[in-house]
Amino acid sequence: MFDFNIVTQWVHSLLTSFMPEELAVLIECIVIGVCIMLAYAVIAIIMIFMERKVCAAFQCRLGPMRVGPQGTIQVFADVFKMLIKEIITIRHADRFLYNLAPYIVILASIMAFSCLPINKGMEVLDFNVGIFFLLAASSIGVVGILLAGWSSNNKYSLIGAMRSGAQMISYELSVGLSILTIVILTDTMQLSEIVERQADGWFLFKGHIPALIAFIIYLIAGNAEVNRGPFDLPEAESELTAGYHTEYSGMHFGLFYVAEFVNLFIIAAVATTIFLGGWMPLHIPGLDGFNAIMDYIPGFIWFFGKSFFVVWLLMWIKWTFPRLRIDQILTLEWKYLVPIGLCNLLLMVIIVVFKLHF
Repeated sequence: MFDFNIVTQWVHSLLTSFMPEELAVLIECIVIGVCIMLAYAVIAIIMIFMERKVCAAFQCRLGPMRVGPQGTIQVFADVFKMLIKEIITIRHADRFLYNLAPYIVILASIMAFSCLPINKGMEVLDFNVGIFFLLAASSIGVVGILLAGWSSNNKYSLIGAMRSGAQMISYELSVGLSILTIVILTDTMQLSEIVERQADGWFLFKGHIPALIAFIIYLIAGNAEVNRGPFDLPEAESELTAGYHTEYSGMHFGLFYVAEFVNLFIIAAVATTIFLGGWMPLHIPGLDGFNAIMDYIPGFIWFFGKSFFVVWLLMWIKWTFPRLRIDQILTLEWKYLVPIGLCNLLLMVIIVVFKLHF
């Protein structure tokens, strides 16, 4: 497996050979920031196109077809349309908070995105409390959504924001319990170290029944946390006319739209990192030839392949099940997922304490 630390160390030594180290670090940070923004935008475009095509396939339709080959340029046309649309400011809105809200949502999404270990040596934010930082960063998004609904001076937006806040805060508990189940198994909160521990097998397969239960709970709770169907009640068009972002137009609405899709990818990528081995290839014990071939595939290909497979699963769920009511959503979390998650966490503790794991 190629280690990108070799490349980054070479670039750092090259820059420091003809400039002060402080300036070299500043340039590296700027370049990394630009790369993160580009990757964020590219993944958003891929996700929007994928959503349309997957939705069309499940509904026996074609999806985008006219703009570009097989509709591949349709998303770029939509982005251009969004950029040239007028941003309308509501007369009685709290202007500062109204304009700030979409950027808080995007900031939270980018911070969580920066934690993803794409390949060995390609971790932007990688430290010993990476799991805590990831959970904390992703939790900031609910603040932006609450501000958007409250500052819009619209009762429907406020109801959508309150629904979203209750739903996201509730389901973050199950997401955290699922991740902590694997943290107990690995005895580390560093994301890159969790991936390294899966070199001889992914936790979904070698983590016993608690890992499988945690994976299922994580998919359900993660889907709900990013307000995806069938948990998309905070923006239910039938009664809220789009929910917390009803009063937003132009690129301000576009930021909410992009953040939702990238957050879906982040949920899938974290599932890949925690349960499916991250950049680690698929190895089958006893099949040395097969394992050697799998090792030739670059780690970032494995990472994105697994992540988009999980995205496809979550899109399948969205276009299969009908939307739930708010009481059903909260009942599912507090009466079922949280108790099951706590019992599952205790079961994993027992397995680790008595050394019953591999």
